[in-house]
Amino acid sequence: MKKIFYFILILFFTKGASAVEFQGKFIQGHFIIGKTESGTKVLIDKKEVRTSDDGYFVFGIGRDRKYDVVITLNKDGNKQKIVKKVLKRKYNIQRIDGLPEEQVTPPEEVYVRIKKENKLIGDAKAIDSNLTYFKNKFIVPIENTIISGVYGSQRILNGEPKWPHYGLDFAADEGTTIKAMLDGIVTLAEPDLYYTGGTLMFDHGHGISTIYLHMQKLLVKKGQKIKQGDVIGTVGSTGRATGPHLDIRLNWFQTRLDPETVLSN
Repeated sequence: MKKIFYFILILFFTKGASAVEFQGKFIQGHFIIGKTESGTKVLIDKKEVRTSDDGYFVFGIGRDRKYDVVITLNKDGNKQKIVKKVLKRKYNIQRIDGLPEEQVTPPEEVYVRIKKENKLIGDAKAIDSNLTYFKNKFIVPIENTIISGVYGSQRILNGEPKWPHYGLDFAADEGTTIKAMLDGIVTLAEPDLYYTGGTLMFDHGHGISTIYLHMQKLLVKKGQKIKQGDVIGTVGSTGRATGPHLDIRLNWFQTRLDPETVLSN
């Protein structure tokens, strides 16, 4: 009799649970798209995230995350908790020697400028719009080129360890055209930031943004709607760059993700 009663309780509990599907891998640096029933409230690590009218939500896993991801679904008061283990990655060590000292350690007089520019970028990353462009497949921004720098690699500049590299670098000649990887809205268009030179940022919805760095020319403006494949600028070596290349970034709010994971899907 006790066994029958227990079985009924399990059926009752699971009956109200929301179905959910995930696209992506639970690995450091990856980008996860979730799909659940319309009207379901979704929390990632106890923080509520935006869900679209048709049940889509998105989140990212940071480079150094070591603990599980906890996803909580709440549909009409019926709660379901899903725990996903995060797999670790190994990252490359990249040494760059012979840089001018001002490119390794900025002079004190530019720190005010850097702080102001970091706030501009941080504010753009914080945008939480209801756009759902993130659901679509990304394309490469430059064709017929090689990858010269990868996400997560630890950079040692003139023998001094620095922050990890959070982007994906494409080696290309100066003036090479750059295409938008995904539909989006331009949230930042700055021609001369200290670290990144010509810089564009795009909002793709639900906290997902992309950034294009070290550009020579910016061919779009803040607030402009861009379609995937549109030419948005040209490759340069502006900011603290060692040569002509395009550095792209992928973010979920302030969490920096690996762009290669969405380009290789």
